Amino acid sequence: MLIRNFASQQSKNTNQVQKMQTMKRMSHNNDPMGKAIAEYHKYKKADRLRVFSPMFEEDEIPLPTLFRTYEEMPEIERQALCMAKGRTLDVGAAAGCHSLVLQQWGTDVTAIDISPLSVQTMKQRGVKNVREQDFFTLEGEQFDTILMLMNGIGIVGTLQRMPVFFCLLDKILAPGGQVLCDSSDISYVFEDYMPDMEYYGEQHFRMQYNNTIGEPFPWLYIDADKLCHLAKENGYNAEVVAEGSHYDYLARITKDKDL
Repeated sequence: MLIRNFASQQSKNTNQVQKMQTMKRMSHNNDPMGKAIAEYHKYKKADRLRVFSPMFEEDEIPLPTLFRTYEEMPEIERQALCMAKGRTLDVGAAAGCHSLVLQQWGTDVTAIDISPLSVQTMKQRGVKNVREQDFFTLEGEQFDTILMLMNGIGIVGTLQRMPVFFCLLDKILAPGGQVLCDSSDISYVFEDYMPDMEYYGEQHFRMQYNNTIGEPFPWLYIDADKLCHLAKENGYNAEVVAEGSHYDYLARITKDKDL
């Protein structure tokens, strides 16, 4: 029964991956982050990259943080870069700050992002191997290290899609490979009032830069205990290797050797 259920779940996960491989590309007119990144790169200044959510007050992404040097990065990001080895994939690379550091160190790194203007900017900044690519459409290649920094694992969107994420790792993570990702436990935000929702870390956002408004998108802030539990359920091990100063952490995900 367990084997039959596992096989059935794997089939469902594979079907979900196949559906996600047909996702549409982002256009220049629907790319607020890309426009903000491109303008900041060109003029060394830009207007506010605004972030909206039904759960929180309006916020903004400080654009200089997307262009930070190794010395300006938080400790958990520096540690992740130092742990990267072999052929490395930088997921959601934005302005390419992590890829540029690894490239300078001689690491074979590939940067991907769904934002066409971000990809264009990374090329202008000197990232050698960069492409416009949805992480969930990757196939036919494997990586020794997959970097998902700046809350990068959030692209999974929901807990329900975590098995799809691990199913994809089965295909693109090389034997002995690792995923280095950071996230945050945002339960502290709801200390006085926990919203009526399945999981508090499942959030929705929308970005705006001047008159360019992006599509709403789901984003997952997953606490470390839940990440470790779901990894185990899907044949992987997850361990916290560093903790930040504000409820954030760096995790290392590897294939369960006992399977």
